[in-house]
Amino acid sequence: MLLAVLPSAIGVASCRSGEPGFRRCDCPTTSARLRGRILAASGTLIAKRLESEVTCSECHKIAFVRLFGDLKLYLGEVVATNKEIKAQAAARKKAYDAKLAQVEVKAKRRKNDNRFAVVIAAAALLLALGATYGHQAFSSSQAAATATPSASASVTSSASPAPTATNAADVPSPSIAEGRTWLGHLNVNGRNLKIQLDGKNAPQAVANFISLAKKGFYNGVSCHRLTTANIYVLQCGDPKGDGTGGPGYSWGPIENAPANNIYKTGVLAMARQGGNGSSMGSQFFIVYKDSTIPSDSAGGYSVFGKIVNGMNVIDGIAAAGTADGSADGKPKSATTLGAISVQ
Repeated sequence: MLLAVLPSAIGVASCRSGEPGFRRCDCPTTSARLRGRILAASGTLIAKRLESEVTCSECHKIAFVRLFGDLKLYLGEVVATNKEIKAQAAARKKAYDAKLAQVEVKAKRRKNDNRFAVVIAAAALLLALGATYGHQAFSSSQAAATATPSASASVTSSASPAPTATNAADVPSPSIAEGRTWLGHLNVNGRNLKIQLDGKNAPQAVANFISLAKKGFYNGVSCHRLTTANIYVLQCGDPKGDGTGGPGYSWGPIENAPANNIYKTGVLAMARQGGNGSSMGSQFFIVYKDSTIPSDSAGGYSVFGKIVNGMNVIDGIAAAGTADGSADGKPKSATTLGAISVQ
C-alpha cells in the first residue's frame, strides 16, 4: 500500500518527463549528478537510490511533505485495519465463549439427568428390596409338616389357585358356606366389628371360619403379629400365640385370591405356609391398608370376607406399632379376639 501512494507524492514537485519509463527532477538548481530517479512501470513506483547528497530543497521538500502525509494516511489505515482485526477476533472469541458455555450447560444437564436416572433406579431397587423383605417377613417360620399357616408370598409365580386338595375328614365341608353371603360380628378387644363373608367365592374358607367360630375356637385367641412396612396386616387366630398353632388339621385349596395381588383395606384372608396351598388352618389376617402381596409358587391368599364397619379399631392397633418397634412383630397394643357371630 506504501508503494501505491508514492506516485502521487513524487509526481508533484515541478518535475518533467525525462528518459522513457523514468521521471526525474529537472529543477534548475539540481545537477545531473544530484538527480534522483524514480522508476515508473506498470503503475508501480520504485524509488531508486538518490545519486546526490543534496536535492532541490523546494522541489523535494514539497515531495517529501506530501509523501509523509500519504504515509501518515497509510499508517492510519493500518491502525484502523488492526482495530478491525482485533474487533473481529474479539467477536470470534465471544462467539466461541458462548458456544463453550452452551456445551457446558448441556453437559451439566446431561450429568443432572444421569444423576436423576441413578436416583430413580436406586429408589426402584430399594422399593423392590423392601417389598421382598416384606414378603419374606410375612412368611412362616415353622416346619412345612405343621399345619401352622402364615402369609408368605413369592414373586415368581401367578396368582392362579392351586389344584383342588383332598382334605381330611375333620376339615369342615364347603357345603356349610351354603354358597351365599354371611353377615356377622367379629369381636376385637371388646369391640364388635361388622363383617361380611363370601360363601360363594370362598366356600371352603368360609365353612372353616364359621365352623371354628361356632365352636368358640377363637374366643380369647390373640392377634400375635403386626406388619407395618410394604404389607399392612394384623394376623390372628393362632391359639399358641406364636404363629405355630392351628386347629389340628390343614386344608386347601386357595380360593378367591385377587388376580392383581392387591389386597384391599378391610379384607379378611387366610394365612398359610409359603409355597403350600393346602397348609391353611385357623390363622387369618386383616388388611388395614391396601397391600400388594405377590403370589408364590402355590398362588395367592384365600380372601373369604371383609370388615364393613369398625376398621378404626384395627387402625388404632396398627398406629401403636409393634412391641419392639420393628416392622414385623407382636402388636404393642395387646389384641385379643372375642366371640364371633354370623348368620
